[in-house]
Amino acid sequence: MRNIWIFTIFCTLLFSSCKNVNPEETSAENEQVLAYDSFGEQISAQNALSPEEMMAKYKNLKPGDTLELSFEGKVNTVCKSKGCWMELDLPEEENVMVKFRDYGFFVPKDIEEQKVVIHGKAFVAEVSVEEQRHYAEDNGKSEAEITVPKRTLSFLADGVLIKKTE
Repeated sequence: MRNIWIFTIFCTLLFSSCKNVNPEETSAENEQVLAYDSFGEQISAQNALSPEEMMAKYKNLKPGDTLELSFEGKVNTVCKSKGCWMELDLPEEENVMVKFRDYGFFVPKDIEEQKVVIHGKAFVAEVSVEEQRHYAEDNGKSEAEITVPKRTLSFLADGVLIKKTE
């Protein structure tokens, strides 16, 4: 009976030590850990679209359409009260409004001008006057000139990587 237990333990240790580890994947993961701070779900910076590629995707979206993807951009504005939303720069003087899935995480409030990678769902939305005024208040801007709903490029992120500053 004792020999069966020893054999079972030996086989378990043998099979658990035989993981197929790809050194390139491990190296890329280690580089990402060193280069980015992560918020929300764990995501990868690999295959992230550029701002130009993302703008092309948004041009083809209609209200109600969604795309799941990752893209890299520069933070233009972030919520100053909690870090509960941010805007990223896109070409053609456009911005994308980024919110976080299920209000499940926040980002630091001092990340303007930093590079980030986000993963989640891109869509086009119409933002009500009330919601626009809320964002203006969060950002310390005037609410008076906001009088009509606005079509916005939107993104619901489930994960964010913020490039560490050197």
